[in-house]
Amino acid sequence: MATKTKDNDLNDLLQKYDSFINLKLKPNLKTVLDSRDELYNTMSDYQKLKSQIEMIQQGEHKELKTMVDLGSQFYAQAHIPDTTYIYVNVGFGFHVQFTLDEAKAFIDKKERRLQSSVDKYSEEADKIRAHIKMVLEAMAEALDPSRID
Repeated sequence: MATKTKDNDLNDLLQKYDSFINLKLKPNLKTVLDSRDELYNTMSDYQKLKSQIEMIQQGEHKELKTMVDLGSQFYAQAHIPDTTYIYVNVGFGFHVQFTLDEAKAFIDKKERRLQSSVDKYSEEADKIRAHIKMVLEAMAEALDPSRID
């Protein structure tokens, strides 16, 4: 009879561990990784913009024809009569007019700030992975028949 009670207690413990992993840790890990991926996408957009600015500066283009994404992958031709200034999304729905050099300086600062946030999310993801591993090891230890009761 005592063996059945121990088995039930062990099953309950393993079920709690499993629930903790699947209902708490894994969703938290997914949220952190999704947030980090979103920052990587933003960084990629800024890097593309910076390379386009450098291309404009190297070619010394005073005007430019380009394709502009109007949203949902719908593009239209655009004619830019003066490439002296550029409008950059600085966040929170605000766009600021910069010279090309000012825009590059802003992008460099923005990339450093985004990289710092990416690093924090990576550290958080590592901590969550460590918790998952620790819980899995606890489950394996609970299942080990050679453990002392």
